[in-house]
Amino acid sequence: MKNYKLVTALFFTFCYGFSQTTFPPARVSFDDYLNLVNEVSAHRKSRLISLDEFLKQSKTTGVVILDTRSDSMYLSKHIKGAIHLNFSDFTQQNLAKLISNTQTKILIYCNNNFNNDPINFADKAFVPAKLDKVNKSITLALNIPTYINLYGYGYKNVYELSELVSVFDTRVVFEGTSISKNK
Repeated sequence: MKNYKLVTALFFTFCYGFSQTTFPPARVSFDDYLNLVNEVSAHRKSRLISLDEFLKQSKTTGVVILDTRSDSMYLSKHIKGAIHLNFSDFTQQNLAKLISNTQTKILIYCNNNFNNDPINFADKAFVPAKLDKVNKSITLALNIPTYINLYGYGYKNVYELSELVSVFDTRVVFEGTSISKNK
């Protein structure tokens, strides 16, 4: 019986001690994020470019095309010459390994820039079951968080493809495992 009382007392002391322990807050600040989004919003407006301008800039020495989609989507099909950093791996350190100079011109695109290919460029729009003034569809494009994160990490020379382009548009050259080697 003495052991039972001792174990019970230790158990409650242990549990009570943890319930009183304060842990440091997570490194998350929604207010900081909102402030960054507001700053990026004005910056991004002048950096939305057409496909023709995107392709022209992509041929300039030192310009990087960055694809932040999943590994499987990138490996299957991406714009020829694009480098890859999965968005879930976005950190200041990983970006610096890939793009060491924050002044580098970076061109970005995502799934929602292309149509006619639901496998490699699946649309990320959310369409509620009932569309009305309250339940509107929204587009959850990876371009926006990519742009925000690049800007937040100090990469402010970013340009974003603004058009919806068919994957059959001959101006765009793709590469990846799903591209026929007979082309």
